[in-house]
Amino acid sequence: MNKKLREDADAIISASINAVKPDEAVCRALSDKTFPGRVFLVAAGKAAWQMAKAAKDYLGNKIESGVVITKYGHVKAPIDGVVCCEAGHPIPDENSFSGTLKALELVKGLEASDTVLFLLSGGGSALFENPLISGEELQDITSRLMACGADIVEINIIRKRLSAVKGGRFAKLCAPAHVFSIVLSDILGDPLDMIASGPACPDSSTCEQAVAIAEKYSLRLSGEAKALLRSETPKELTNVTTYITGSVRELCSAAAQACRERGYEPIVLTDRLCCQAREAGSFLASVLLSHAGQGRSVAFIAGGETVVKLVGKGKGGRNQELALSAAEGIAGLDGAAVFSVGSDGTDGPTDAAGGYTDGDTRAELAALGLSVYGVLENNDAYNALNAVGGLVFTGPTGTNVNDVAVALLREQ
Repeated sequence: MNKKLREDADAIISASINAVKPDEAVCRALSDKTFPGRVFLVAAGKAAWQMAKAAKDYLGNKIESGVVITKYGHVKAPIDGVVCCEAGHPIPDENSFSGTLKALELVKGLEASDTVLFLLSGGGSALFENPLISGEELQDITSRLMACGADIVEINIIRKRLSAVKGGRFAKLCAPAHVFSIVLSDILGDPLDMIASGPACPDSSTCEQAVAIAEKYSLRLSGEAKALLRSETPKELTNVTTYITGSVRELCSAAAQACRERGYEPIVLTDRLCCQAREAGSFLASVLLSHAGQGRSVAFIAGGETVVKLVGKGKGGRNQELALSAAEGIAGLDGAAVFSVGSDGTDGPTDAAGGYTDGDTRAELAALGLSVYGVLENNDAYNALNAVGGLVFTGPTGTNVNDVAVALLREQ
């Protein structure tokens, strides 16, 4: 492993994520707001604890009470007057359902002068859920959509129609109270109705789209689920104000600045990366090969969300798979590295934020009897990268604005 490149990668990752933490953004959203009546807090998503803590610190006792629902391991400390729940992600579990019921109990019977401060971040689709079908069927549908390579928009179009809180339905349940929603975006283009499946946003998707997605991926659905796909979601809400903050665009800008400070010329290729993870890794390797030997240190940056089609039984996540797939193309190339991380600090069902590879990785794997191709075919990037020191660990970061991948080329 190239120690200098790994040091650069770790420094860029740390600086990028620190620049997009939501604390200041939540305070900015609240700075000019007045709430005439009682304020009740509901926070859902992987950044829910961080957002709720910032809001509570800012508003203090103005918040009557609240509920936080976030991923396991993401509650850092108690918040006075707020019930903090941890639950399953990316597949909802019983704690997702019970935590959401606590939130629904909190907003029951509110008055028109009351406000629900709704803090929403990526991951909310799994964490904030009250299913209209059995929990077991919902878990099965979610698992199969993720395994077959459906993108997040397609998955959320299905989930909206199987839920009592998604697709604007949570805002309906809060009425006549007003919902002031602060949203941390983790979806390309910041479509409000898709972030966490839009619990407080009118739904732009249609029943026809939902049915077409179910047919596209040959989903096995109960009669109840099939009927729900044809039931329409709210198309208009009159009790919601939304403030969107944070995005993958900001993450890419932060990464570019961090690269510049480490001596690289940053080039942001896209903030809308959307393809198979291994294709993205292969592409970034090709970019490095095209620019090698030109006498300058360059960093190519791509933000977005790739997908993985599960065909093996290994362990990993999309960022790990992206980084590993680049190892084949940059093998033997001095001064080249590719790394990719999820800004929330977790990549798939693992404790790693992502992965790192450089020109030495393929040879290091070969010395252990492993091939890049074989590992990818088994979707086992985690164990392979772990064996050569290629995993990236950040722990839960308190934010979630999608992923960033960086391809470094340092001229000697």
